[in-house]
Amino acid sequence: MAQRSGLTRGDRRRNGKIEALRTVVRVDQAILSIDLGEDKQVAALMDHDGRVLGRRVVKVKAYSLGGLLGWAAAQGVKQGFAGIVVGCEPTGHRWRSVMQLADEAGMGFVCVQSLKVHLAREADDYTRDKTDYKDAVLIGKLISRLDCYLPERAEEDWARLRHLGQRRFQLVGEVVSCRNQIRDLLSCCWPAVLACAAKPLESTTWLWCLAVTVDRCDGDPATLRRLGRGGFITAVRGELPRFGAQRVCHKVADRFFDALADGRGVVSQRRGGLERVELLMQDWSWALGQLATVEQRMVTVLDGLGLTGLVTSIPGLSAVGAAVILAETGDLCRFASARSVVKHAGLNPAENTSASLRGQTRVSHRGRPALRAAAWRAVWGALAHNLVLEAKFTHLTSREHHRLAPGQARVACAAALLRWLHAIVTTRMPWNPDLAAGVVALRRPNAAAA
Repeated sequence: MAQRSGLTRGDRRRNGKIEALRTVVRVDQAILSIDLGEDKQVAALMDHDGRVLGRRVVKVKAYSLGGLLGWAAAQGVKQGFAGIVVGCEPTGHRWRSVMQLADEAGMGFVCVQSLKVHLAREADDYTRDKTDYKDAVLIGKLISRLDCYLPERAEEDWARLRHLGQRRFQLVGEVVSCRNQIRDLLSCCWPAVLACAAKPLESTTWLWCLAVTVDRCDGDPATLRRLGRGGFITAVRGELPRFGAQRVCHKVADRFFDALADGRGVVSQRRGGLERVELLMQDWSWALGQLATVEQRMVTVLDGLGLTGLVTSIPGLSAVGAAVILAETGDLCRFASARSVVKHAGLNPAENTSASLRGQTRVSHRGRPALRAAAWRAVWGALAHNLVLEAKFTHLTSREHHRLAPGQARVACAAALLRWLHAIVTTRMPWNPDLAAGVVALRRPNAAAA
């Protein structure tokens, strides 16, 4: 029947999405659109033709909007509506408080993407005029046209995983920031030390040597030469527990000892620069400790969800890597298809075709940036251990027609990884290389009914 109608799979999914929205945004209900702020909330009560039936400005926090919802319900009854649907932009975490109030009052709740409000602002009157009062009306108009979505109502464990993922994202940024600042400071005040290892900030021996130096030199590394080469290496061994390693690379340590007497660089900046490096080393060490704690908690949450064994069945994907991805996606069962997850990450190809025109296809980049980053980083680790991903990467970069650059191929592999995770989580089946490679088709339990 579906084939005779001419509907595509995308048409059917879009129709299902509209039907789900229509059950919440009913035509017999008025729309309460709220432009959320920190201490000032601007609301407009509207019908489905875009007419404003009432306005209210309240100077309270978002969690105290119960009175506003009660006012809207009373006004809606006076106007002949059977109920109220509440909508707003997903601003910070304030919208979650409004969603809870709407749920407790038995009202429907939807969200409108901020980008759609931005685009509608100019399309409404061909200007970029922005006020809270206009934005409240624009939000209501978008809801009446069903240009909105049903927000995720995360369960406690999934919500905790999301918050831990955000904390980890912040800590990773702090770690990278400390590394970059240390490199920049040393390149100014003591450049010779950066040549002691091929990748100094990734060499534990180099880090031990730097920690000993900045702790004891008081701005003049040459003073440590009085310890002698053997004494300096002995002092370095005392820093082993700090960086979680066991052996010293004598080649790096010898080069570092020789660099102690190197006077190149901006000498006037050396004392202050090395003092700052010492503080950054402390920040770096603290951030690494916090990062390890957060990652352990994320794996614990994943264990509680019963997903650790399933997601780590993918060769090359660690429990932490999977937890970081799932922290950004939430429960993958809420997505209608694996392609929806890829679009949520912004890794889907955005075509540019019209009639005979065949423009260049690019990655959309319209999605969650942190999810893109998590999938991208996971692919780098998985390529060396996953034969299916490696074969896909090799094929995409070596085929005769439409050959991809290595970066483009990694994007395709990241999208494949997200599709695998969707299949694993929704079916509760471990990763199968034949299914992943497309050798056999996936048979879902409800395939016959579909």
